[in-house]
Amino acid sequence: MAQRKNPKSHSRKEGKTSPVESKNGKRTEGGGGGEGDGGGGAKYSMFTWVVVLALLGVWSSLAVVYFDIVDYDSVIGLREAVRPNPADSPEDKTESSEHVTESTNQQPAEPQAGESVAAASSETPAEQGASESGGGPSAHGGEVSGSQDVDSEIQAAVPLPPMVEDDFVPDDPRGDGEHPYEDEANTIDTTGVLVEEPPPQKSEVASGQELTSSKFTKEDEPVMEAENQSKAPVEPEPESQTLRETASITKAHEEELKEKAKKKKPKLLNKLDKTIKAELDAAEKLRKKGKLEEALRMFEALVHQHPHSPRSRYGKAQVEDDLAEKLRSNDMLQRAINTYREAAELPDVTSDLLRAALKRRAERQRFLGRMRGSLATLEKLVQVFPEDISLKNDLGVAHLLVGDNKGAKRVYEEVLAVAPGDGFAKVHYGFILKSENKIAESIPYLKEGLETGEPGTDDGRFYFHLGDALQRVRDESAYHWYELGHQRGHFASVWQRSLYNVDGLKAQPWWTPRETGYTDLVKALERNWRTIRDEALAVMDQSTGLFIPEEENLREKGEWGQYTLWQQGRKAGTSCQGVPKTCSLMERYPEATGCKRGQIKFSVMQPGTHVWPHTGPTNCRLRMHLGLVIPKHGCRIRCTNQTREWEEGKVLIFDDSFEHEVWQDADSYRLIFIVDVWHPELTTHQRQTLSAI
Repeated sequence: MAQRKNPKSHSRKEGKTSPVESKNGKRTEGGGGGEGDGGGGAKYSMFTWVVVLALLGVWSSLAVVYFDIVDYDSVIGLREAVRPNPADSPEDKTESSEHVTESTNQQPAEPQAGESVAAASSETPAEQGASESGGGPSAHGGEVSGSQDVDSEIQAAVPLPPMVEDDFVPDDPRGDGEHPYEDEANTIDTTGVLVEEPPPQKSEVASGQELTSSKFTKEDEPVMEAENQSKAPVEPEPESQTLRETASITKAHEEELKEKAKKKKPKLLNKLDKTIKAELDAAEKLRKKGKLEEALRMFEALVHQHPHSPRSRYGKAQVEDDLAEKLRSNDMLQRAINTYREAAELPDVTSDLLRAALKRRAERQRFLGRMRGSLATLEKLVQVFPEDISLKNDLGVAHLLVGDNKGAKRVYEEVLAVAPGDGFAKVHYGFILKSENKIAESIPYLKEGLETGEPGTDDGRFYFHLGDALQRVRDESAYHWYELGHQRGHFASVWQRSLYNVDGLKAQPWWTPRETGYTDLVKALERNWRTIRDEALAVMDQSTGLFIPEEENLREKGEWGQYTLWQQGRKAGTSCQGVPKTCSLMERYPEATGCKRGQIKFSVMQPGTHVWPHTGPTNCRLRMHLGLVIPKHGCRIRCTNQTREWEEGKVLIFDDSFEHEVWQDADSYRLIFIVDVWHPELTTHQRQTLSAI
């Protein structure tokens, strides 16, 4: 405060010493009357003291500044801190922005303690980034990716591996400015592991609020009290104290997980890579910011300068992987696959980088449909890491994808021999047993595997096949598992258990022609049913084996043959040559011939046949049955809890994504014509773009 007063007193001194004119016109220096020594002397004496004090103040100020007696930076900082709104003035905004810029420029390159690890032993950095970017572009609008669609056998007893490639779809259209890695950290640590910025620490009150908002809505008042503690400290309520304790436990658990993650950090840098860590950091920073072309040039330069650097080549592969997604280019993805192999084959590659590169390579090979190449890559991985159970489980899936159920079975038997409680191996082993029609043996493996809740077990197909197996041994607990599958979001309902669906479509078991909107097709079928029947009987009389036995393991007993004209929206070979009039009629109705998720076929069922309860693979179609040769009694079909019978020359319409069952207890064969059509609520775009089943 003394410094602020001194300039003012100095100003007053200068005002008093300025020459002024008296009434008689004479100028004086002191401002006095100038008449008589006594009066003038007294005034001059006062003036002298004022001057002395002023000079002392000036010299004191100079001394304080020169000898740095007061820390003005701290004083100014304190003043800035207590301002109510620093953005009120342009000067304040400038100071604030300069401060932020400086802080940003001074961020350390090395990761700090407490930062979370972005790459774990089972997941590469690019995979981590994709999962953090908000859900993987695998499913859009409830539709199913073509890489996941399979024949309708999946709804029966033929097992297939779990759906894969949820985290990478090059064909997903994305803007150039959007990139899943934009917000990630820009450096790698001394072991080559990508790291993230630490998540903001939530206060104990915030944790309590989350807990309250999600489950404990009755505890809103204690949470509000906890919020107000900063204003007026009070004794917390018991509920609030419980929330604090819960938050503390959660925080301690998070710290424990972080410590474990640090211990398990994969080491991606060898000795050579550590010498060029700064360059690797810079290239990785560009990749994480989505500047992929620049990152690729930088990694290529590093590979050229250091051809034996595994981390440089691995970084190049990752950028090519990212570019494949951005450009939706399979050629670029193939380049990445080759570069991953090159990185893994370099000398002195660390075991963690070898594992990450080959695992990523296998995944990308599988995505491109190179199933046998993926299998070979995984076999090499298992040879290098024979104790890694997760890699063996992946190898089992690879065997299933190439149709080698025996190879998959052998792998899972090896896993269960050393890890009998492994849920992933159990559900897949049970899956394989069921495909071999070992129904009773498959049940405990499927059930126990699902009960573990381990990653990879919560799949609708396992619930589906466990329920189906239980139904076949006439165990009513099947519907308990169907209900669990519905609760887990795998089935639309206990009755409607198709797995490849479009959300929002009208769902009911039985339909009328008017409800479908396909009345012209129904009328054409019913008007021409005799012509259709006669052509079908002619094909049957030829005894040429054109009616192929049902091969989906849906029959408990009996004989059931089919003669297919269209499948997946295309004609089936030369089958129309045997029934030309029928095919000519059907070609007028693209809702049937163009249904890529359906079939058009004749179906003959002999007496004594029973078809197990089952569901079709998708809710995107409706199924029409035209009766051609129907015995008077003994043939019936159940869909959900409604049972109906066929009539000659009449069309039944139902949604086969609902559970249905068939009995043929008549004395002679039953012959019908099956026509699948698109669900009427599907748009033209959906019909054109949905993948085939």
